[in-house]
Amino acid sequence: MPARVSPTPTRFRLLCDRANQQVLLWLNGPTSFKPARGITVTEPLRLGLVGADASGRGWGPVAHMPALAGLEEIELAAVCTSRLESADAASEAFGIPAFHDVRELAAQPDIDIVSVVVRVPRHRDVVVPALEAGKHVFSEWPLGANLAEAEEMAALARSKGVVTAVGLQGRNDPTLAYVKELHDEGWLGELLTVNVTMFGGGALGHNSSEAWMGDNANGANTMTIVAGHTLDQIAHCFGAFTAVSGKIAVQVPQWKLADTGETIDVDAPDNIAVNATLATGALVSYQAATVPNHATGWRLEAFGTEGTLKATTAALPQITPIVLKGARGDDPLVEMDVPDRLNVVPDGFPFGPARNVGGTYRRMAEAIRGRGSYLPDFDHAVKVHRLLDAIERSSAEGRTIQVGS
Repeated sequence: MPARVSPTPTRFRLLCDRANQQVLLWLNGPTSFKPARGITVTEPLRLGLVGADASGRGWGPVAHMPALAGLEEIELAAVCTSRLESADAASEAFGIPAFHDVRELAAQPDIDIVSVVVRVPRHRDVVVPALEAGKHVFSEWPLGANLAEAEEMAALARSKGVVTAVGLQGRNDPTLAYVKELHDEGWLGELLTVNVTMFGGGALGHNSSEAWMGDNANGANTMTIVAGHTLDQIAHCFGAFTAVSGKIAVQVPQWKLADTGETIDVDAPDNIAVNATLATGALVSYQAATVPNHATGWRLEAFGTEGTLKATTAALPQITPIVLKGARGDDPLVEMDVPDRLNVVPDGFPFGPARNVGGTYRRMAEAIRGRGSYLPDFDHAVKVHRLLDAIERSSAEGRTIQVGS
């Protein structure tokens, strides 16, 4: 049974506003958060969100709930947690029905979409019942804890004929869309090489709430999350990978948990290096690592016979604003303005984690309404899982692996 509904629904909006303030610290001054002015729909699609912490912590409240609050196309209609007590708290906090069993949520006839924003090892347990109930499904990335789980869920989705989406939201980032457009239009000339690095902090600082990520079997680590997102962005901008040679390592094999003092063994990779070839013949060098101190963030460099592009951001590009610079020939690099027409979300939508998630939801809604197909869907997620699997096999076997498009 659903938990009781709070009589104070305005708290949901207040929570979304608070979450946006927390994640927009890099902006100067307060940000105006305006309602969507996008495609008008007579009836918004109704979404049930699985994974909503009433305290406002977690990716659901920080990214998904503010994203949904700014869209006309989809309405957050229910939430689902793993326990009755947390469902009661979520209902009280957000002012909407809450469930503690995903099967009950998926059985509701007025729910169109089930969105899965829980820890990766639980994705399959939530996605499968939602698909079996005939719901459209959004799943955060990675789709599964491993390739086999991802393939199973993608096959089930195809058999049900529903629209699926996976949280590789960097494909909706306007700056990356502009990089893709410039490449596709030949602005770079013949693309010769792409170099991408991501050095994030925290290698020596972990809490007990993060301990599960140290287990490689859980599928949530530097390889799957950091590399998975960026390798998909590289392929989106510059073309598919055809061959990969990788080296993955666990450079910090033990974590001392700051809040408990416990030391645990970990086997999840924290350093990834990849040399690859794209379908165009261009070479790619990619390195991602979690480092102890002085992390330098994310950097992309693309060199062509006629142009150069360099993009940087302090964290992951699907979450934080990107600075793009470019030059033709040997002209000086200058900052480039991204055309407004590439924004997927409505005017006034905040920068930060919610922005590209909002773009994902908006495009998913268009696909459900019959206005085209949607990528990245579950089948696309399987392709990215297979790419990561090829890199892991390359590292283990010490050889280059050919990959499909």
